[in-house]
Amino acid sequence: MTLTWSIEDRIPTAAEHRELAEAVGWYDSFDWDTLPASLAGSTFGVVAVWESRVIGMARVVGDGVKYFYIQDVAVDPQHQGRGVGRALLERTLVLIGELAPSPAFVGLFSTAAGAALYESIGFTRGDMAGLFQIVPPTSP
Repeated sequence: MTLTWSIEDRIPTAAEHRELAEAVGWYDSFDWDTLPASLAGSTFGVVAVWESRVIGMARVVGDGVKYFYIQDVAVDPQHQGRGVGRALLERTLVLIGELAPSPAFVGLFSTAAGAALYESIGFTRGDMAGLFQIVPPTSP
């Protein structure tokens, strides 16, 4: 059986994002109350659609000029291994190339399981280490 899906240039809705995030096990990875505002602050996004249902997503955050960070790449487990993730990433890189006026720095964080996909399309570990810190709000 051949499954035909398409890529759309748009940010997933909060409901679509949550459904995919939970499908891949990211139950506690987001503050669901603030997710709509976070999505609205995205530079752009792409989704994979099959039979009117979003089965994959990727979004980009950053300054939209020089620095771009690929965020929240997820594909429904029932559709993994069919090139959906690769197509989302390739479209994301095309859109970054169209938006950036000069060579752009594109970064991302990956799980160990996802690293091979990113490396297969040109991402390298280089001599940098990905570091992060969670900063709590200063007011309730």
